[in-house]
Amino acid sequence: MGNYNDKKILIVDDEKDIVKLLETVLIKEGFTNIFTAYNGADALKIIQNNKIDLYLLDIMLPDMNGLDICREIRNVSITPIIFLSAKGDEIDRVLGISLGGDDYITKPFSTREVMSRINSQFRREEMIKAAMSSNNENELSFFDIVIDKRSGTVKKAGKIVKMTAKEFKLLLYLTENHDILMDKQHLMDYVWGDSYDGMDNTLMVHVSRLREKLEDNPSQPRMIKTYKGLGYKFVLENEDDI
Repeated sequence: MGNYNDKKILIVDDEKDIVKLLETVLIKEGFTNIFTAYNGADALKIIQNNKIDLYLLDIMLPDMNGLDICREIRNVSITPIIFLSAKGDEIDRVLGISLGGDDYITKPFSTREVMSRINSQFRREEMIKAAMSSNNENELSFFDIVIDKRSGTVKKAGKIVKMTAKEFKLLLYLTENHDILMDKQHLMDYVWGDSYDGMDNTLMVHVSRLREKLEDNPSQPRMIKTYKGLGYKFVLENEDDI
């Protein structure tokens, strides 16, 4: 595992005891660039003035919803976001992930679990960068889509398509394994790994978001095909629709 101690982490939670606990654990683990905020306004100021590498973001804040902060972050960055919330219902988890969150931890939680999730996000980010740099073909093109693996950007008809890190990783994996039916469990293990919570909805939401962003007609997708009960397959332009 790489050394992530220089990474900048922002903790946003209105419960000061939780912020202090997380800050203490991160310091004990060797992290030195830790930012804290107890409300949305202060969090946004920190975000504007610093290049944060990972967010620990509470959903219920006194002045604004953490989901709104997530939207603001996703307008400019694919930096990993881990939601912290006392709301553990499946619909809340799916909503958090669908808006751009990379992971979701329900309160109360163990500090060991939080550290595992944080390190998991940094490992995956490192793996994506390594995979991109080791491949000589830095671009993949299909239909009117261009994926630049080196910069981590996606363009449709020449325009940048905003994506989260999980969306980009899922798309890249599907395209690099085109023509192969990828089962759900395999995709979840590859993209989410340790943070996979066993909900099929998580994968379904991400596939739906990719279709909304890339397909001309998301309700009748040409590229990402669903095989009910099995998984998904990426189909190239020169293939017949299935």
